[in-house]
Amino acid sequence: MPEGHTLHRLARDQGRMFAGTVVHASSPQGRFADGAAVLDGRVLENVDAYGKHLFQHWADDATLHVHLGLYGKFTTGKGAPPPPRGALRLRLVNDEVWTDLRGPIACELVDAEQQNAIIAKLGPDPIRARSDPALAFQRIRRSRTPIAALLMDQHVLAGVGNVYRAEILFRHRVAPHLPGNALPEVIWGEMWDDLVVLMRAGVRSGRIVTIREEDRPRRGRLTRAEANYVYRRTGEPCRVCGTEIRTEVLVGRNLFWCPNCQR
Repeated sequence: MPEGHTLHRLARDQGRMFAGTVVHASSPQGRFADGAAVLDGRVLENVDAYGKHLFQHWADDATLHVHLGLYGKFTTGKGAPPPPRGALRLRLVNDEVWTDLRGPIACELVDAEQQNAIIAKLGPDPIRARSDPALAFQRIRRSRTPIAALLMDQHVLAGVGNVYRAEILFRHRVAPHLPGNALPEVIWGEMWDDLVVLMRAGVRSGRIVTIREEDRPRRGRLTRAEANYVYRRTGEPCRVCGTEIRTEVLVGRNLFWCPNCQR
């Protein structure tokens, strides 16, 4: 599932491509035909994201809500779009570019009240300005659930996915099975500040790089395999202490950690 930085990057890019222009909307698959008919020929005013949710704001108070889920994906190109193929839920086209949406778990028109209700269920988003980390900590400190599970709970914290949860726990030497109510508030504050930096960097670069300068294997642009401390490194030596990286399934996703560094 795409992490929050991906949705914020999509919102930024779609705003640059479509905002202020008349956009033609269609649903070749047919599952969003009524919604596409409402949007067709309107001006797309702006696009923003909250956590893993994308909101397109159109003229005359129309808002499109998209949640990609595990399999959803936008593809984009310039000029005339190719002939529609496969389960194409939504196609947006203006005079210069096009974008196609396939496989989302949510693609729906919502009003302001419905949008507010979606956001109200989410925790603070580290990428958004003026998000309050204290709101997340209020939920963390009341729970005995492992902190690694709480970080993936979008009601606690919006936008953090499997990569960021593994990497932020390692960077702050927090054991993933530590109960939320045992996490010191000062450590949470440091984790939040780190997430803000890392996730906003992800928006700018379009990739997740969490390894610190002093731990990098070499200079220059790192490969995906070199960019992180523990994510997808099961059985490999820890980049800091050499201990074998472990993995287990937690809340339906593979958790990665170093049992020595994260005691």
